[in-house]
Amino acid sequence: MIEYLLSGEFYQIMLFYVYSAILIGAALAVVTMRNSIYSALFLILCFFSAAALWMLLEAEFLALTLVLVYVGAVMVLFLFVIMMLDIKVKAKSGMSNYTKIGLLVALIMAIEMILLLGKKLVGVLPQDDLVKHAQGHSNVNEVATSLYMKYSLPFELASVVLLVAIIAAVLLTLRRRDDYKIVNPESQVHVKAKDRMRVVKMDAERGNNIGGEE
Repeated sequence: MIEYLLSGEFYQIMLFYVYSAILIGAALAVVTMRNSIYSALFLILCFFSAAALWMLLEAEFLALTLVLVYVGAVMVLFLFVIMMLDIKVKAKSGMSNYTKIGLLVALIMAIEMILLLGKKLVGVLPQDDLVKHAQGHSNVNEVATSLYMKYSLPFELASVVLLVAIIAAVLLTLRRRDDYKIVNPESQVHVKAKDRMRVVKMDAERGNNIGGEE
């Protein structure tokens, strides 16, 4: 029993349940928090925990893609949009609640990285326990094969749907309104000095002699 508790297999199972519990807890916090900024921070933790689970399954490409694309780009964009909204926050001295929640999320993410990478680097996790692919296996090749060969038609249909959505978004922004001034970049680029400036020759006139003799 003690040997099993100290084995790499038990360690992997423990990590799975720990990451799953954090993932479920963060997901519940996303939908239950009334503050949108708190929800976005817990959504980052949710994505990071899902990436840690993928690392346990040796799907490193999917895990890194989830962290880089969703956590590093999409969620940062969400936070920018949320912060641009008119959210009234009472100014107070000391550390704000947003900073405390952000530090808590960052601490949990750091603990997850230490549990996942720190032990694995020193060889605690055996290479043949639970999920283990053959030597030389590439999950990038597996994902590419599934997308572009096995599921090529659904992938192309999804691409068409996204393209239609992009075109629709552009067309919605190009609508003309009477209360908006529209700038034509092409006409600005091709403008010449003679179109904007004109030299007018005027005869000199005698001005008023204020305070002097008439």
